[in-house]
Amino acid sequence: MKKKWWHGKVAYQIYPKSFNDTTGSGIGDLRGITEKLDYLKDLGVDIIWLSPCYCSPFADQGYDISDYYNIDPVFGNMDDMDELLAEAKKRDMYILMDLVVNHCSDEHEWFKKAMEDPDGEYGKYFYIEEGKDGKEPNNWRSYFGGSAWEKIPGTNKYYLHLFHKKQPDLNWENKKVREEIYTMINWWLERGLAGFRIDAIINIKKALPIIDYCYPPDREDGFVETHRMLKDAIGVGDFLTELKNETFAKHDAFTVGEVFDEREEDIPLFIGDDGYFSSMFDFNETIFGKSKNGWYDCKPITPDDYKRCCFETQEKIGDIGMISTIIENHDEPRGVSHYIPADELSETAKKFLGTMQFMLRGLPFIYQGQEIGMENVNFTSMDQIDDISTRDQYKVAIEAGLSPEEAFAAVKHYSRDNSRTPFQWDDSKNAGFTTGTPWLMVSPDYKRINAASQINDPNSLLSHYKKLTALRKDPEYTETVVYGKTVPYLPEVEKLMAFKRVTDNQTLLVLGNFGIKPQTVKLPSKCKKVVLNNVENVDFVSDTEIRLEGYQALIIEI
Repeated sequence: MKKKWWHGKVAYQIYPKSFNDTTGSGIGDLRGITEKLDYLKDLGVDIIWLSPCYCSPFADQGYDISDYYNIDPVFGNMDDMDELLAEAKKRDMYILMDLVVNHCSDEHEWFKKAMEDPDGEYGKYFYIEEGKDGKEPNNWRSYFGGSAWEKIPGTNKYYLHLFHKKQPDLNWENKKVREEIYTMINWWLERGLAGFRIDAIINIKKALPIIDYCYPPDREDGFVETHRMLKDAIGVGDFLTELKNETFAKHDAFTVGEVFDEREEDIPLFIGDDGYFSSMFDFNETIFGKSKNGWYDCKPITPDDYKRCCFETQEKIGDIGMISTIIENHDEPRGVSHYIPADELSETAKKFLGTMQFMLRGLPFIYQGQEIGMENVNFTSMDQIDDISTRDQYKVAIEAGLSPEEAFAAVKHYSRDNSRTPFQWDDSKNAGFTTGTPWLMVSPDYKRINAASQINDPNSLLSHYKKLTALRKDPEYTETVVYGKTVPYLPEVEKLMAFKRVTDNQTLLVLGNFGIKPQTVKLPSKCKKVVLNNVENVDFVSDTEIRLEGYQALIIEI
């Protein structure tokens, strides 16, 4: 693997709508991000990914873009974006934006023109098909539930939307569409953007001809999940190669792909030295236990499941490229609430989880609030839920026979709104996020969990994350932490997540007790030095044994 400028960095995802509001509108804005750059720099962040802040009607919280060349007024304007780029550059920080090009908004100018003349030039910018036997062209299900086809009024034609009906899929088979997209990407990179997080990118290639791909239903609604079609779609690599060559490669841009269901043999194509992207996210842990039936049927992940998922990815990637590691993001529940049992959740356990993420080989992405330990929200009613995906899954659970109370209990844990509530800056009204009315409820636990209470506390979770980012950049350890091989240690021991990071000149041993019960662990060799510890003491039983407290995470040099 060739070494790249971004390998030793630390990344951070911002959900702009919920980060910091400077106007009192109740919605976070770009100036709010600029205002907090020093906070992020102090945390050790180098790369900042912004979830969409383009113009949008917000049917799917900005992932439905109506103008790729402008900032939505709720976030500010292009002057605010230019200021953010300039201020980040002063601090040697890099800004990424979300690249959402599988679909746009139905309020985009292209789609408006397509609806005026579905058979014309702009109709070919989208997937528009005749209905079949008085119904949709086929039985594909949208990711958000229901048919992936929407009828065009006054016709027998339908347009495809793998996501929300206000997110029509762009036709990547049309060269004009691809050229429009490449022009837009280069425009942003020339403006000073460092790169992109690339949204839902595998979806750009459909199984063709579309009308022929009707599958046996996988639920009683008569539809079939989109993943079934994607397995039959051939040629996405041609699009991704062209995308890279026409844009990213010209600017040495950093790109991280949202890639699901990749085949192991294709990993070098995605993130090898000449891959389509710089990196891609490790979703092995986040997708564990998911069910095609819906969230209500998901299987909880255990400590040993989590460990196994992490090690599977580490082995699969090896030295092919650099994966990007996450605990949570804007599409997932809070990691500390998802991976740690509620009755075991503590500051020590949160430090444990962060340590495991940072010490695995990969580029760590912190999601806003992760560094202060924000938890899932104790929603009490569906009326508090904004997320369209959660609303769909609630409906799925009801249709499966659950009572309203059971359905709500089943979906609230997985709701994307858990990670979208406003950032908890302090214990003042609205957690210091806004002087107005927040667009989404502030979690009631903000007086207990907030940044202000942790900034000056050397034992806080925030301080622990600062130690982790500092370790990644410490000249004494950076080669091992960034590039060292990951070697699982005692993987058969239950609730022990232990592994070595190994280079020719150094070996670091990471020991994590994934439970509240203390356990004694045999060491492979004598400890030279304790590098980092999340509890007060290190209990060496002997030169070759150590006793780990509940959720103790220990890094030693051996």
